[in-house]
Amino acid sequence: MTIRVMLVDDQVLLRTGFRMVLQAQPDMEVVAEAGNGAEALEVLRSTAVDVVLMDVRMPRMDGVEATRAICDGHGGDPERPGPRVLILTTFDLDEYAFSALKAGASGFMLKDVPPGELLAAIRSVHSGDAVVAPTTTRRLLDRFAPMLPSSKEPERPELGRLTEREREVLMLVAQGLSNGEIARKLVLSEATVKTHVGRILTKLGLRDRVQAVVLAYETGLVQAGGAR
Repeated sequence: MTIRVMLVDDQVLLRTGFRMVLQAQPDMEVVAEAGNGAEALEVLRSTAVDVVLMDVRMPRMDGVEATRAICDGHGGDPERPGPRVLILTTFDLDEYAFSALKAGASGFMLKDVPPGELLAAIRSVHSGDAVVAPTTTRRLLDRFAPMLPSSKEPERPELGRLTEREREVLMLVAQGLSNGEIARKLVLSEATVKTHVGRILTKLGLRDRVQAVVLAYETGLVQAGGAR
């Protein structure tokens, strides 16, 4: 299956470089480009896209607004899946990247990422996985902890849908542990942990692991620097 990719960046030279890398792959095709978020949304009305490589800082409409519009516009409808968004940013720990994750992006990467890692990320996002390493997501969340609820706020009701084991797994995911690390810590098989993560996403109506980490912090289940 060919992965249909859209490039959204206001720098033409960067789009050209990414296009050359992607077009050399037998399973990828660059089907569209745009110079800002507004143009991207217009193009998406008439072009089928699987993965959007989205810059965050652009004129007219930035990548955060565009990501929110893309994700909200499809509403998670499995009968009409929308494109997944992979944020590309110049700066690590960028507040724009944090906002884009909250808006529904499936992850973010730095623009100077090695080509092999970018290609692997596109394939992962296309298959439904998140590509932000849990530790990187946690650094973002810890950096912007003042934007998140304090431990004094009441726990949000959606967490009541989880079993005790699922809550435990979610806390460990949000603390930066991989499935393998969680399996060792809880003395479970990695396959069982993967099943728990899948059920957490389903029960909470989340798209991927990144969104689960964000929700764990937003609900106060995990505080910056550790669990409650």
